[in-house]
Amino acid sequence: MRSAAAARSGGPGPGSVPRPFAYRARTVIALLLAAVLAGCGAAPAADRQEPLRIGAVPDQDPEVLQRLHGTVADSLSEALGVDVEYVPVTDYAAAVSLFRTGDLDLVWFGGLTGVQARLQTPGSVPIAQRDVDADFHSVFVVNEATGLAPSDDLAPLADLRFTYGSETSTSGRLMPAWFLAEQGVDPAGFPGGPGFSGSHDATLALVASGSYQAGVLNEQVFEARKAAGEIPPSVVRYARSPAYSDYHWLLGPDAVERFGDDLPQRLTDHFTGLSADDPADAEVLDLFGAESFVPTEAANYEQIEQIGRDLGLVN
Repeated sequence: MRSAAAARSGGPGPGSVPRPFAYRARTVIALLLAAVLAGCGAAPAADRQEPLRIGAVPDQDPEVLQRLHGTVADSLSEALGVDVEYVPVTDYAAAVSLFRTGDLDLVWFGGLTGVQARLQTPGSVPIAQRDVDADFHSVFVVNEATGLAPSDDLAPLADLRFTYGSETSTSGRLMPAWFLAEQGVDPAGFPGGPGFSGSHDATLALVASGSYQAGVLNEQVFEARKAAGEIPPSVVRYARSPAYSDYHWLLGPDAVERFGDDLPQRLTDHFTGLSADDPADAEVLDLFGAESFVPTEAANYEQIEQIGRDLGLVN
């Protein structure tokens, strides 16, 4: 419409030239303007590549996640030579949903959400996990007012007001529920029903305040908060779970279409090539609480998938 209007307003006035010539002139001008607009506007917009969008399950405070994954985005952008953007999400379900729709390309999932996202998104590829993720643990904590001392016996927790983290957290709900059930504790039978705090940090805060008498969270988060002097004296580390596989990077098929078939290997090489001897790499590893990343595959999460199915969290 703009090019046609421009031709009319800029053309000769009525009667100044013969009509056939004026008509041909207007047509030529219109075609030239259309070509210029197509060449200067539409083509670059179509050719401009969207950034690689990364995300993560919101298992910690937003400012912690922003610093962590903002650093990862910078590291990936420099290594791959593409724009990388960190996109925060509001909850675990949103991370799975946005990955399924292609709005997130590469996501740091927990074991359960990674299984859910992979099953819902054909063609997705596990990229890497931290060294600690092959031997991951949860910790059960209690408020000191319970009088409970550290123990391997989970049975005393059955009579306490108890909170998990997110409903689909591997370390804050799925695996702890399984271990409770193995010791004869109904994972849904706590007085008033279990709570769901939404994150590991929130679980600590709720148990510290006495809002809940007990809870469970990611051991790595607990140890990081302890090292920072952020565990209140009212919180007692009660028990440590057996080991299981957990967090990993999962890549969606849309990103492979945009950036090439070699993208999965490039990403795996980048993460597994991070070295503590390099200051920039060391910052990423430190923020992840890891000494290294290692390759991973779907088979590593078969136990989680089966437990998820048993608990009705995986269809």
